[in-house]
Formats: sequence, C-alpha cells, structure tokens
Amino acid sequence: MTTSPMPFLVLTRAGFDDLAQRVDLGRATLFLNPGLLQAEDIARLRESGTAVHVMATTVDPLKPQEVQQALLLVRKESGSAWVERGVATAQRASGAVTPATSLRQRLARSAGAFATQALRQLRAPEQGRRLMAVPYLGFGNASRIWVKGRLLDENSFRDQALDDSGWQNLVALYRRLESDEVADARVVARFAGTTQETRTDRGGYFSFEIAPGTALVGGWHQVQLEFPDNLQPDGQPLHAVAEVRVPAETARFGIISDIDDTVLWTNVTNKLNMALMLARTNSHTRKPFKGVAAFYRALNEGVGSAENNPMFYVSSSPWHLYGPLVDFLKLQRIPVGPLLLRELSVRQVLKINEHGNHKLEQIERILDFYPDMQFVLIGDSGEQDPEIYTEVVRRHPASVKMIYIRNVNPDPARIDALDRLIEEVSATGIQLVISPDSVFAASHAAAEGLIAVDRLGAVRSDKREDETAAAVKTGV
Repeated sequence: MTTSPMPFLVLTRAGFDDLAQRVDLGRATLFLNPGLLQAEDIARLRESGTAVHVMATTVDPLKPQEVQQALLLVRKESGSAWVERGVATAQRASGAVTPATSLRQRLARSAGAFATQALRQLRAPEQGRRLMAVPYLGFGNASRIWVKGRLLDENSFRDQALDDSGWQNLVALYRRLESDEVADARVVARFAGTTQETRTDRGGYFSFEIAPGTALVGGWHQVQLEFPDNLQPDGQPLHAVAEVRVPAETARFGIISDIDDTVLWTNVTNKLNMALMLARTNSHTRKPFKGVAAFYRALNEGVGSAENNPMFYVSSSPWHLYGPLVDFLKLQRIPVGPLLLRELSVRQVLKINEHGNHKLEQIERILDFYPDMQFVLIGDSGEQDPEIYTEVVRRHPASVKMIYIRNVNPDPARIDALDRLIEEVSATGIQLVISPDSVFAASHAAAEGLIAVDRLGAVRSDKREDETAAAVKTGV
C-alpha cells in the first residue's frame, strides 16, 4: 500500500473502492460526492485519520466541465489531484468487469483523462512572462495614508468579457488563484516628499503606512511604487502607481460594507458553490442584489447629493479576486472605494474558515484612521456580519451611526439570534435594522436623514430594472 500527499477527488463508489486498495487512507485527504458513503463510514474514516470533505454540490462524472472545475478547486497549490484514473485498470486486472462496473470504468476514465488534459493546458508555461505589480486602493486622512499591494510573477490577467465561456472564466479564476508570488523583493514608495522601503512577504504582499508631514486634502492621491531589483526589458526598474483616497471635508459619515451576499450573491456560506459560481461567471455577467447600486450611490451622495461619503468594502474574498471585484463595482456603477480582502490559498477557498477576526481587524484599521467619523455598517445575516458589527459597537459605540443587515437566512434559530443582537445594540442608542431588500433599507435611511428622500425613486427603479433583467434572462 502506498501513500500520497495529493488530495483525492472521488466521484463514484467504484473510484473509492479502488482508492482504498492502493492508498493509505489514514494519511489521505478525500473530497467526496454527496451520498457516496454512509455517515458511519465517513465517521470511521475520520477516526482513522482521514481528512474527509463532503462536497455540497454533486459533481457529475458525465459532465467534463463540472469535473474540471471541481478538480481545480480541490487540488493543492502544487502538484495535482487524483480523479479515479486507475479504476478501469484495476478492475480489468481482477477480471471483475461487469456491465455496471464497465459504465463506472468509462466514467472514471473519461473524467480522469479530461481533468489531466485540463491541468496540462492550465499549467503550460507562457513565453515572455514578466513581473506584475498589483497595487490595491488605499486610504488615509489628513496626516497619514495606508496602501497595500502584491508582486506577482505574471505578465497580466486577460480582461474578461461579457461573452466569455465557462471555460474562459474557469481559466481566468485559476490563473488568479494560482498566480506565482514574488517574495523578499525590495519595494520603494514615494509620496508627498517622503520615501519608504520595505520587502514583500512570503505571499508577495507589501504595505506602507506613510505620514508625509504635510496636510493632505480630500480626494484621490497617488503613491509611486518602484521595485529596484526587478528590471524591465528597457533596463528600468518596474514601476506602479497606487491610488489612495482621503475623504472629502464634505463627508458626513462613512460606509463600510461587506461584499459577499450583501452587494452580490456569492453563496459564501457554501464554499464549493461559491467557487463554482466564480468559475462560471465574471464581472460582466455577475449582478448585484436588486437596488443595491442605487442605494449605495444614494449613501455616497448623502442628503445634499454632494457629500461624497467614503465607501469601504471589507470581505472574506481572497485578494486574488481584487481586480474582478473592482471591475464589478465600476460596471454596476456602485461607488468604488478601498477593498480590504483576505489572504487565501486555493485549498482554503473550499474551507469554511473563521473569518470574523479578519473582518473585525480590517474594520478596526479603518476606524483607527477616522476616529471622529461615524460609519454606516452594511452586511448580511448569512455568516457573522451581525455578530462582527455588534462587537464593533461594543468597542467603538461612538463610531457607529447605523447597521443594516440583509436577511438571507430564514432559519428560526438565526432569527432568534438576530433579535438578541438587535436588543443589545439598541441599548446603546444605535439601530441594527434587518432589511429584506434595498428598497426597505433605503426607505429607512431616508427617514433617518442618511440619504435624500428623492433618491428613493431611483432605488425602486433600479430594483425594477434588475428584476426585469433577471426575468428576461430566465425567460419568465
């Protein structure tokens, strides 16, 4: 019996039986189709040391695209994933080929062959690849700024289009998740007469907090970035520009919003479904929740329509998806602001990780820069946004102006938990509002003086347009 460090994507019972004969399952990681094993069998495997993950969505071995998508999502950052390629060979050797097992053999053989070919295509090295600096939108106040970015061993990510196929979306997602980071590279930042230097970490990330010594006015500012040791074909060092936003003096409050299942549907509570959705769509074809774009524009504009209230987005999505998320906001005419995402690997996309600490840390970072500004916090009830925002109220009650939670989880136990949080938050004089949709939230915001009343028509119209577009797309 042999051991293997790679993960195993198991689609059929025949594949599992073959795997059990050839691999030490006590040291294996299995990704199983739902219903493939009984609960007691899974329990015994886990007791023996096997890491067992039951996928939330069934992968059909007859559908190559589903197989290739699942394969890319379960494989490790290096190496491959096993996809039942040895089933037919093992059964033929034993002489146990029956009509039923013959069908399983064909399914396993075709799935394995297709997935192997897909990996060969995706792993094929590109000629002329160059380093690419990816600066993220930063933020600051009148006296200091914060900016983050990443250095990758990639020339560029191809821009995605409205008519991209599922395969093209899958390849684009894969390239982003598997981009090769450049560690320990020198980075020099120049801003407002101040120069700082740092090095990229193991993930290729770098960040700067710069206090230039001169008062900064509201608006967008540019930080010049240079990578002295990474020369371009012309012999000059690699350069990039990071955009940093300082809120305008007219800003009356700030907005901190989640993205997943708040701005757009991602089904973030189901990691495999979320990943498959990302693989099948792109920033052109994904749509926001109905009315969100107009509601966020109204919050950005404020009562006077010219407050220019700053937007911040805090999400558990990986930094790899930063570009598509910014493109999505721009295409949907949702006010763009700094995105604070999470450092994740391909394997972690499938895991249901504790993400509360990440969001809370990033919100704390924002509040630290704006101690005199109040914020409207927007999230959903699917994961931990209500609990995270309640903790923000506990720590910084003077910094929270309002909390809006989109109700996406009808489970009675979840509703009871939200009621308890509403009661706790209300005791501080702050409202935690559970909203069924953007029109409800916008109506409440107008009544509370957060947005202009005449913007409600735009939110309702935006919702109707979204509903019409969805009906046309589905043929309803």
